[in-house]
This record gives sequence, structure tokens and C-alpha cells, in this order.
Amino acid sequence: MKIGIIKEEIIPVDWRVMFSPAQLLQIKKKYPEVEIIVQSSDVRCFSDSDYIKHGFVVKDDISECDVFMGIKEVPVESLIPNRKYFFFSHTFKKQEHNRKLLKALIEKNIEFFDLELLKDKEGRRLVYFGKWAGIVGAYNGLRALGLKFRTFELPKASELKRKSEVEKILEKLELPNVKICVTGRGHVAQGVREILADAGVKEVSPQDYLHIEYDQPVFVNIGCKHYAKRKSGDEFNRQYFYDNPQDHESNFKEFTKVTDLYISGHYWDQNAPRFWDVNDMKTEDFKISVIADITCDIKGSIPSTIRPSTVANPIYGYNPEEGEVDFLNDNAIAVMAVNNLPTELAKDSSEEFGKMFMDNILPALFNNDKDAILERARMTKNGKLTERYSYLQDFVSGLEEVESEES
Repeated sequence: MKIGIIKEEIIPVDWRVMFSPAQLLQIKKKYPEVEIIVQSSDVRCFSDSDYIKHGFVVKDDISECDVFMGIKEVPVESLIPNRKYFFFSHTFKKQEHNRKLLKALIEKNIEFFDLELLKDKEGRRLVYFGKWAGIVGAYNGLRALGLKFRTFELPKASELKRKSEVEKILEKLELPNVKICVTGRGHVAQGVREILADAGVKEVSPQDYLHIEYDQPVFVNIGCKHYAKRKSGDEFNRQYFYDNPQDHESNFKEFTKVTDLYISGHYWDQNAPRFWDVNDMKTEDFKISVIADITCDIKGSIPSTIRPSTVANPIYGYNPEEGEVDFLNDNAIAVMAVNNLPTELAKDSSEEFGKMFMDNILPALFNNDKDAILERARMTKNGKLTERYSYLQDFVSGLEEVESEES
């Protein structure tokens, strides 16, 4: 088996990689029959010379490989037919911007495994960057807070090499007496909580957060029962919410009245209620001034997230009367909505992701996938969607109809 580590070609640029040079050495030691070739890249967080020093072949053309592994979406023109690919495609929720990519995976007879769908039999994800999205997103949120109110300045996370440098900066940070609301209870929220702890922000209960004034910065971490309620008035049930999001409405308004910085780390279904609407933002009691939208669902749960921002320009302003404005305007809410946050701490996030893949996924390539991990994540094979993902057929066929009409 020849494994190719592909370069990231997505724009805006992403500096992450599936495995560090040291991790590839571990793979070679455990699976000596595997040949690994690294595609040359001038943007990767580990340089070509780092891989060469560890004994790996680095070159531009790696088309001889059987299996290709990367992080972000691969451009359609770069896909090599009749091979196996692993990367995040962002297609299984029928994301419109990647519909052509899914169609190309089918047409080029690619056996494709989506990294986001690699799960155990209980449905728990086995590889993810969520914690790192939370870490960088929370840091960026604090940075935006300082810039918005001109009270302090932090360097961009992308200017730092490791999380340890972030921690040293936050240890010295003196935050004003702000209230920070964090939604979500998963891996993203875990990363957010780490950063807020590093910054010395005290965690309080939802009840105290809503009703007590503090002389120090505090945060609350709430789950879905605090931001959604049954339209029927029946008691909230989390599983029912997941299964029937359309039967709920927002229950978040009280938090908007006391929150200075809102950090979103929740999963959102397109049928679930928005946390608030634009008219809510026009009221005098809407207090949120800075939003770090880690979920970055465009026109999704947070109506002020009208577009993704970038590592180069991570903050824009939103005014409910005017739309996008300068975030320093007095009536603007500062919005941080970078959609590839983990790349800002690329070495740390890549190394942790690579370890998860080595521990949880790589063995399946050599044990006939005895736990069906690969089977559950395989979206395309033999020129068609697999049965598990056949629900996407109308999504792909719809593109063919559009292309036919355009021609």
C-alpha cells in the first residue's frame, strides 16, 4: 500500500496536515509494508525539509499512491480517479458549495471516506478538530473583545506557534468585568473552557449568571435546554430536541440581556430555531457586543453571521439596520466567524488529530475493517453513493439538472 499525504490547496490557505514527520515514522515502524510519499507544499506547518530529514520522499507528483490523505476539500481538478481518499468534504449535510465535489467523487470512481463520519458503533466521532476550534475561537473572541472596546490588544493566534504561547499571554491578561456565554457541551466547548480558564474567568451557574452582578469576569456554559424550549409547552427533552428540532423555539432571550461576549460552540440543525432574530438585536436590552461564532453556520443559528471571516481579517461588524459595517462603529456588533480556526495553531491541532487517526482509524486499513469504522464513513464507491449515503442522490442529480439547463 502506498499512502500519499496531499498538500492543502484550499483558499483561504490551511496550514494543517494529517500527520507530523514524527508520526509518519511511527506508522512506518508499526506497518513496515506501507510506503509513504509526501506531496511538496509551501504552506504546510511542517516544511518539506522536516519530512525529508525524517527519511520520507517529498515530491510534487504523488499520483502513484493508492490512498490519499488530507484535511480540507480537494479541488475537483486535483482528484485522481480510481483511488481512495480521506478528507473533510462537507457534503453529507447537502452543503451547496461542495455539491460539485461530491459529483466528481462519484464520476471519478473514487472510494471516499469522510473524516467527519469516522465514528464508533455508538456514533461517537473518532477524529476531530473540535477542541482546537474551541481553543482558537475563544482566544479570538477575547481578542475581538479587547479590540472592540479598545481596552487591550492580543496578538493573532496565527502569529503564535503553540498553545503554550497562548497560555502565557492569557496568564497576564486582565479582563474587565464582562459576562461571557458559551453554548454547547461537546469538544468545541471543551476547548473554549480551557481558554477561559487560562484567562482566569470564573464559571458560574446559569441562574447566577442571569441574576447576579459580579466584580470580575465570569462565564456560563449552557446546553440546549437553556436555549430551546418546546412550542407545545411540554417539558424539554434533549433527545426529542435532537430528533424534532422544528418543534422548538428559542429560549435564549434572557441571556442576550446580560451577555457581553457570546461564544457559540453548539451543533445546529437547519430545522432548529435561531437563537434570536434581527429585530431582537434592535431592542435596547440586547446587550451582546461581541460574537465569536465558532459554529459559523451562515444565515444559521446566529443571524449576524452573514459570511465567514478569514484568518487574515477575522472580525467584521454587523448592524441590524445596515448589515455589515466596520466593527469599531459604536452601533456595530463585532463578529468573529473564521471557519477554519484550528489552522491558526496548526502544529498542535495536526499532531493531536494525527494521533487520533493513528490510534482509532489506521488499524482498520490493515484488519479488514473488523469494527466497520471505514464502512460507516465510506460515502462513495464503484462510481456511486454507498447505501448509507444514498439520500444524497437527489442532491447530486439536482446538480446534473441545473448543469443541463445551463448548457
